[in-house]
Amino acid sequence: AFFPESSALGRGPDAYLEHLRRVKRAVAVPIIGSLNGSTPGGWLDYARLIQEAGADALELNVYALATDPWRGAAEIEAETVEMIRAVRGALQIPLAVKLSPFYTSFAHFAERLVDAGVDGLVLFNPFYQPDIDIERQAVDRALHLSLASDLALRLRWLAILSGQIRTSYAVSGGIHAAADAIKAVMTGADAVQMVSELLAHGPERLRTLREEFAYWLADHQYESIAQLRGSMNLGNCSDPAGYERANYMLILRSWHR
Repeated sequence: AFFPESSALGRGPDAYLEHLRRVKRAVAVPIIGSLNGSTPGGWLDYARLIQEAGADALELNVYALATDPWRGAAEIEAETVEMIRAVRGALQIPLAVKLSPFYTSFAHFAERLVDAGVDGLVLFNPFYQPDIDIERQAVDRALHLSLASDLALRLRWLAILSGQIRTSYAVSGGIHAAADAIKAVMTGADAVQMVSELLAHGPERLRTLREEFAYWLADHQYESIAQLRGSMNLGNCSDPAGYERANYMLILRSWHR
């Protein structure tokens, strides 16, 4: 693994650390650093540097796209667990891991990561899919903002995991309205991440969503978010089969509604 040159990304690792220090001095809220990785290596030293720069927690963004037909799932997962243990051993601050959904047995893998010492799981890492420019006959890389429809996959796995594996959960991708955040908390999220909505409408959108969330809680007679959290996860909802098994006939019949 390596850090691309700053000319390729616009911000190298040293500049990122300095940016982190400035943000830490400027605001009173906790600051969560971010680090990307796929395999163990020297870049893991940056986890410690991010902590020393003032981060209150670290989100490790695990990007492992399995393209080698001669490497099995067990080998890839074991390598990721080894990387997690190395990062955990270098830090005193909380460690969260942002994952993709593309693992052979996701719930089992999530349990292994918690056993390895992670303090939270972030669902999910959005893999930006390349397109093809047919005129230039070249790979076309374009960044697209998330959609509300992206949330469904995250809700399903939040509900499955939070009902069985004790750790903290955050959802990343598909949060655009207060209702989206409410659904995420219902299925077990302790936090939600929102970027696309703020890029589209500005940071003042946060105030509106917080007010709408609070209004919904009061209107439905919830005394706290804790009372809502996990109320629709696998262990608490009245229809757990809705998460465990896709009932395609019922889904198809409901299409016209």
